[in-house]
Amino acid sequence: MAEETALTGWRLENSYKSLPNAFYTEMQPNSAAAPEVIVFNSPLAAALGLDEQMLQGDLAAEILAGARFPEGAEPVAEAYAGHQFGHFTMLGDGRAILLGERIDPSGKRYDIHLKGSGRTRYSRGGDGRAALGPMLREYIISEAMHGLKIPTTRSLAVTATGDHVARETALPGAVLARVAASHLRVGTFEYAARFCEKEELKALADYAIKRHDPELEADSEKYLSFLKKMIERQASLIAKWQLAGFIHGVMNTDNMAISGETIDYGPCAFMDSYDPETVFSSIDVQGRYAYGNQPAIGGWNLARFAETLLPLLHDSQEEAVEIAQAVITEYPKLYRQNWLDGMREKLGLFKEEKEDEKLIEDLLRLMYQNKADYTNTFSALAKGIHEEALSKDPEYAKWQERWRERLKKQEESDEQVTALLKKSNPAIIPRNHRVEEALEAAGKGDYEVMNRLLAVLRDPYAYSAEQEGYAKLPDTPDEPYRTYCGT
Repeated sequence: MAEETALTGWRLENSYKSLPNAFYTEMQPNSAAAPEVIVFNSPLAAALGLDEQMLQGDLAAEILAGARFPEGAEPVAEAYAGHQFGHFTMLGDGRAILLGERIDPSGKRYDIHLKGSGRTRYSRGGDGRAALGPMLREYIISEAMHGLKIPTTRSLAVTATGDHVARETALPGAVLARVAASHLRVGTFEYAARFCEKEELKALADYAIKRHDPELEADSEKYLSFLKKMIERQASLIAKWQLAGFIHGVMNTDNMAISGETIDYGPCAFMDSYDPETVFSSIDVQGRYAYGNQPAIGGWNLARFAETLLPLLHDSQEEAVEIAQAVITEYPKLYRQNWLDGMREKLGLFKEEKEDEKLIEDLLRLMYQNKADYTNTFSALAKGIHEEALSKDPEYAKWQERWRERLKKQEESDEQVTALLKKSNPAIIPRNHRVEEALEAAGKGDYEVMNRLLAVLRDPYAYSAEQEGYAKLPDTPDEPYRTYCGT
């Protein structure tokens, strides 16, 4: 009876399977020698309305490892394509399955997705498995992004499988249980446009609209409006990345979610010293996805998305292209406005003034020249202190005088300015050396280091005493720091 309750308690739905069969492959359970839940996200489980008791014990571990499916699940691997480093290729869920969709207490629909659960039709020669370290890394970074109030997929659990995966060496295997508004991607639409009939593309677009923009269903130009919504979401998201110093690392079109959430944390990391050319990914040898290139790449990806919708925008290809181009040209302006609004808030500015752009650009120039830490420069403003690398530069002292004069033009009090500064500038980010420290300890079976890191990252704007040590840079800079896809 207890087992039956645990199985049925997930109460999953399967709206994705309403799409034509071309968009998915049904899956069977994969083996896991000795599944064990390593880290579990109780607050997220509660937000989803899941019974935490249901997610404990051997049966829950089997489900979270993909070795058994809960009642009501109709697991599938999703088909999609994508431009990887600018080159089109057929892809798909090569090591992941969608168990189904959970409706939370507010009525919102979320995918429950298992990453690293084994081979699928789309594995392209891979084993479909994942190692423990990269799955823990995604858990840490995605939950940190949530704390930073940046739209993101979430991590419900990481479960060790008891098996080993063969990489350069044998590594312990694991599965990440991921929660997302959906796993629809630009690459899903590229797949439909390239390999499916127009009616199948239309079915996908209608499904995406119903799922993410239901208010558009009665719109006479709903596909154009859908494109506009997508552009707005991505302009906002990428501006938030830039404002936080986040570098995704692999902005292929299959890693751009229709929902506007950050998805697929592979070689991502946060920037320390401010430098627009910062690249962490070991595979991005040309710097295509460097920090300073992310906004433009977002526009490039959106252009690929617009191309997929051309058959739905107008019967005439020429007319459809003109319609799409007119909309796509709005993206740079939308991004720039989102970024400027965010930068003003990071400087404690409540309203727009003509001088603001130069004030912002001059600060970034000084940060670059002095190799100042990006996060700590702004949190220092909130604390009323100087970032160490800038403290001896007389130009920075002059910049601060200009900044204070700009603040005097506002009606808001010093207390209100400080409150805005602290609200807009995190005291901490998941520093690369702290993440590596946590993963190294976890590799030895010690998860306390990771748990402490997760605890302080839960509210990065708290400016608590516990966070002070996590804001410090490493004693010996780890340069060049390299990240990997974790496949």
